[in-house]
Amino acid sequence: MGLIQEYKDFINRGNVLDLAVGVVIGAAFGKIINSLVQDIIMPPIGMMLGGVDFKNMKYVLKEAQGDIPAVSINYGAFINTLIEFFIVAFVIFLVVRAYNNMKKKEETAPAPPPASEVLLTEIRDLLKK
Repeated sequence: MGLIQEYKDFINRGNVLDLAVGVVIGAAFGKIINSLVQDIIMPPIGMMLGGVDFKNMKYVLKEAQGDIPAVSINYGAFINTLIEFFIVAFVIFLVVRAYNNMKKKEETAPAPPPASEVLLTEIRDLLKK
């Protein structure tokens, strides 16, 4: 089997395509969460804390000198990233929880008895009469 044929077989597997779709959707979801945190959640939190803008919060280690930029620890960006992480983790938790609840409902639904068992039950009931 040639290299190209093996590659085609690899790509045509369902789980590879599912993984690719999951990665693309995950990246898009990450952008949505990033915007949610930076544009909607953080401004009111900053306002409640006295007009603090988390994006600009940093500790400068060395001031800028000429063409050399300043060296700083950007802890405000880190706070934003932490909040994004907790939001994503919570949403994933809710999705997994909903999936597990749906799966439990499917498992607890009793399967209908086979046709032969239903027929035997009807015969038994008729014989009792």
